[in-house]
Amino acid sequence: MASCNPAPTPTEAPGPLAASSLRDGVQPGGSGGAPTDANAIQISLVGLPGGGKSSVGRHLARSLGWRFIDSDTEIERQIGCPIRDYFERHGEPAFRDIEQAVVDRLVAQPGTVLATGGGVVLREANRLVLSRHSSVVYLHSKPEELFRRLRHDTHRPLLQVKDPLRKLRDLFAERDPLYRRTAHFVIETGRPSIATLVHMVLMQLELAGLVDAQQVPSPVEPRSAER
Repeated sequence: MASCNPAPTPTEAPGPLAASSLRDGVQPGGSGGAPTDANAIQISLVGLPGGGKSSVGRHLARSLGWRFIDSDTEIERQIGCPIRDYFERHGEPAFRDIEQAVVDRLVAQPGTVLATGGGVVLREANRLVLSRHSSVVYLHSKPEELFRRLRHDTHRPLLQVKDPLRKLRDLFAERDPLYRRTAHFVIETGRPSIATLVHMVLMQLELAGLVDAQQVPSPVEPRSAER
C-alpha cells in the first residue's frame, strides 16, 4: 500500500456568498439553467462513479479550448497516494474534508471543465459552491448501466463490496436527488458515444446562452466517435 500524507485538520466550510455575486432571480440547483455567479465561466460535471465525467469532461474541454481538471486526480496529487489507500488509512470523513478544500479551490479557476468525484454532492458546502460558481451538468446513468461498465473495476473504494450492483443502487437512491438539486442541466447518458454526449452538453449550454454557437460542432456519427 502506498504511503499517504497525514490527514489534515478539517477546514472550515465556505461561507455564504455576498448578495452582489448572485444573479437576480436565479436560484442554485437547476431552477435557472445557469450558475448564480454571473461571472462564472466554468463547467462542472457531477454523477455517479462510471458515469463518464472524466471522459466527457476531457473531450468537452478540448472542444471549448479550455483546461480539463479531474478533482480526484488533484486530490491524489495532494495526498500522495491512491484514494482507495487513503480511505483505508484515514476513513471517508477525512477524505471528504480534503475533497471539499480541493473543490473549493478548483471551482474558482475560470476557463476550466471540472470532473468531480461521485460523492462530492454529499456535503452541502460543495453543492453550494458548485452551483453558484459553475454551470453544473449531471450525467445521469442508471445503476444497471454503471454496473455493466464497472463490474471489473478494482480501484473505486466504495464499490469493493460483495454486491456492487446493490451498492450502486443504494448510491443512486441517496445521491440522485442531490445531483439534481445541484445541477443546472441533466444529460441522460444511456449508451451514446463520448462525442455524442459532448455534443448534447454543448447544445444545452448553447441554448442557455453560456457558450457561443460556433463552439458547438455539427453532430457526428456515433460509429465514428471515440467510446
